[in-house]
Amino acid sequence: MSLTLIDVKRIAHLAQLDMGEDQAAIALNQLNVIFALAEQMQTVDTTGIAPLSHPLAGHMGNIALRLREDVVTEPNRRAEYEAVAPMTQDGLYLVPKVIE
Repeated sequence: MSLTLIDVKRIAHLAQLDMGEDQAAIALNQLNVIFALAEQMQTVDTTGIAPLSHPLAGHMGNIALRLREDVVTEPNRRAEYEAVAPMTQDGLYLVPKVIE
């Protein structure tokens, strides 16, 4: 797939970009290079190759992710927050009905 100058100008208009002729020509060249690379990558036979969970998993084996423990670090201030709200009920903030 390759783009034309008209396509680039249309995309720039949709993205609300102010793009002159020179800039559009440069963008056209760069986008066509990217699309050519994508087409080249799609020709590679990946049959029988499992997807990787991490880019380095193929070289480093099983990578352990550094995860923090799921613990509460902040105090529960629900009562303080509800005290300044105009209306609450059962731990929920009540608001006026805006849609019929």
